[in-house]
Amino acid sequence: MLLRGVESDAARPYGRRLTEADAVDIWIARWLRIRLKDLLARYRCDPRRLYEVWSGERFPGARAKALELFEKRHPGLAARIDMGNHRRRPKKPDPGLQADLFE
Repeated sequence: MLLRGVESDAARPYGRRLTEADAVDIWIARWLRIRLKDLLARYRCDPRRLYEVWSGERFPGARAKALELFEKRHPGLAARIDMGNHRRRPKKPDPGLQADLFE
């Protein structure tokens, strides 16, 4: 039987694990348009973890909590911010979109 020691934050390549409070702050930072690079530096996590929060895979209730907190903290901004879920950008355009234009 192998025994694994507890990994400390310093020993991990990306730092500590995200908590639900972090997920709420990550949603608010997204709505305030904080750069991804700055979020990665702050939370020292793998970028995929942020996208998991934004897609709802991790901490699915964090978005609703963040929305409620955002409206309390920034009442004037709530109407002007896109509160939608994260949408992935395709790497390649759909080949059938405008192929007929070049024939």
